[in-house]
Amino acid sequence: MTRKLLTGLLVAVILISLLELWGTNPKQTYRDQVAVLMYHHVHDTDQSSSTVSSALFRDQLSYLKKQGYTFISLSEFIRFYEGAPVPEKAVLVTFDDGYRSFYDYAFPILKELDIPAVNFIVTQDLAAPDAPSIPALSRENIRELLGYRAGMFDVQCHSNALHYKAGREGALTGRLETGGGPENEAQYIERVSQDSQACAQRLQELYGSPDAAKAYAYPFGIFSDTAKSLIRDAGFRYAFTIVSEMATRSSNPMEIPRINAGNPSIKPEHLDKQIQLRVERVHKPAGDRSVPVQ
Repeated sequence: MTRKLLTGLLVAVILISLLELWGTNPKQTYRDQVAVLMYHHVHDTDQSSSTVSSALFRDQLSYLKKQGYTFISLSEFIRFYEGAPVPEKAVLVTFDDGYRSFYDYAFPILKELDIPAVNFIVTQDLAAPDAPSIPALSRENIRELLGYRAGMFDVQCHSNALHYKAGREGALTGRLETGGGPENEAQYIERVSQDSQACAQRLQELYGSPDAAKAYAYPFGIFSDTAKSLIRDAGFRYAFTIVSEMATRSSNPMEIPRINAGNPSIKPEHLDKQIQLRVERVHKPAGDRSVPVQ
């Protein structure tokens, strides 16, 4: 009996030791792919399904760093698509909508943790950043972001003035009503072309560079082949969706997937698990990932 008891205790000790060792080791690594995280609003009093507190935002990113993830900039991500290597467990942090809360709440944390990020802004808001219901980044805010450290923070395009829905359709893909009924194809093409070119022009003014317009995030994640073509014609070579997968070089550069991290229910461990689960699915064939237009 004593021998069996000792044997049982020894087995228990070994199992506990293995569990503790497994719990402290980083999760599986991955190569040649990037977890692109999507956020919208970081705020300590506002509440919504796309708003996280500054404490949760810091905890998420700090936890990922402890688990061995490496954060890269938009420039490094683009070089990856062009064939350059990225670190193991690479992560790109993205924000949509260009809210001023990025400057007030996220920017200090990103600086503290030394993590790059890109914010996709609605460029018409630059003219009156206090006008939207949630104030937008001002030109002064953006100049400080871009000047902090070369290439660490970026702003790119979330349309110039098409971040809204007309009924159930996104303004980027839908045919809007005119005085004589729905716009025809020529009118639609002209409207989206002009909007995309205006967004590119405003980015060029912010950066002081003709090559500033590189990336686009589709409003509401809704896009179509026609919209993709018009945005590409305006100079954007990379576009981000809300499809929840890992980004690999086999991903269409105009349909780059992103993993939502900006919901208040997503705890740090949950975010880590979301990434790990998607690592296992990256080898499936890349098909049409467009969000259906309702």
